[in-house]
Amino acid sequence: MQQWVAEIVYDSPSGPKKMVESFYMPSVNDVRDIVAQKGGYLLSVRPHERSPLERLLARSSWWQVQLLRGIQFRSAATSPGVALWRIIQAETNPMRQNIMAPAREALSRGMGVIDALRALRIFDHGTIAILAASERANKLVEGIPHAIHSITQKRKNTRVLAGTMSWLGIDVVMIVQSLFWGKGMVLEWFRGNAPTAPDELESYLRVVDNLELTWNVLIYISFASGAFLAWTIFSFWLNKGKIDWPTARVVRKIPLIGAYLRDLGFADSMVAASRMLRGLVPIGDALKQSSEATTVPEVSAYWTEASTELERGVMLGAALDRKPLTRNERLELASLSDLAQVATVLESIAEMRSGSAKTKHSIIVWAAFGLTGVFLAIAFGSAIYALTVMNMSMDSMMGGLMQGI
Repeated sequence: MQQWVAEIVYDSPSGPKKMVESFYMPSVNDVRDIVAQKGGYLLSVRPHERSPLERLLARSSWWQVQLLRGIQFRSAATSPGVALWRIIQAETNPMRQNIMAPAREALSRGMGVIDALRALRIFDHGTIAILAASERANKLVEGIPHAIHSITQKRKNTRVLAGTMSWLGIDVVMIVQSLFWGKGMVLEWFRGNAPTAPDELESYLRVVDNLELTWNVLIYISFASGAFLAWTIFSFWLNKGKIDWPTARVVRKIPLIGAYLRDLGFADSMVAASRMLRGLVPIGDALKQSSEATTVPEVSAYWTEASTELERGVMLGAALDRKPLTRNERLELASLSDLAQVATVLESIAEMRSGSAKTKHSIIVWAAFGLTGVFLAIAFGSAIYALTVMNMSMDSMMGGLMQGI
């Protein structure tokens, strides 16, 4: 499903009238069919694209929380779908109206509130999974606070990581800037004031070449790391809401970060599954819905394989007892004998995975400190090394002056 913007001409008593309308349809052919049913003539159709400012506003956690709270407050007197429709109708800001257009179109076509929220493409899969699980259990209003807590917790983690990386990045940039702009002048001075003695000259030039190589390596590493980090941040921001894309696959191959994302994926999907089971959602539907609760393919494959095994007649505990769960988690699931225990065990695993994700998050922060410390130590060490080279040159010059005297 995608939002399309179409230019349409309608016949009227006063002559043809040109109008611009938006449609939430799977393909262009569906747009053509609906326009033909309305008696119009399609001039052009294009996918709806948001401006950069609209993307920034739509994907801000603050605005997401405000939208969910609005649905929660209005749902006290009506259904969540009607509550969302009233929020859309009451919006007067043109930019926000444009952002909410896919949800308006989805609701007008008779889709549910979860489909409308998913059409906005502003929430991550974990948040949508919590809301969808609550909606399947007929407890969407009760699930909204859990979704808000998930959003705020991820925002805190992102702020901590962003603050740490920004602070370390400023230190690295200042050092690299000094190396980049001062390297040529310093090396030129060293080579212009080399010792005259043949035995000292060879050793001196070897030291200068090693110093130049060290600075070049530091500069190349810093520029490559900065470019990769900027590309990764921009790609994740641009592709937020998508299931998989090349940058995400590259990031998941980084050992510690890949494990961190996997723990978050299991925590979100386990919470969603437990909420659906407590709401008496059929176990097969709960497993299939849980596979859509994460963007980590490994986690999604776990739920899909478990659902396939369950359809083949395998016991629930055996179906859930599989990799990439840890040995302790698999032992808990393998010992299940009562369906009423499943939700409790899944909540326990989700809590353990959430704690593991927090630990890995702290390790990532301290690892960033450590790697930056090593980089700065090498940079400062090379600067001190440059001073020793300068002393070699000065001693040679002073020795030459004394001999002349």
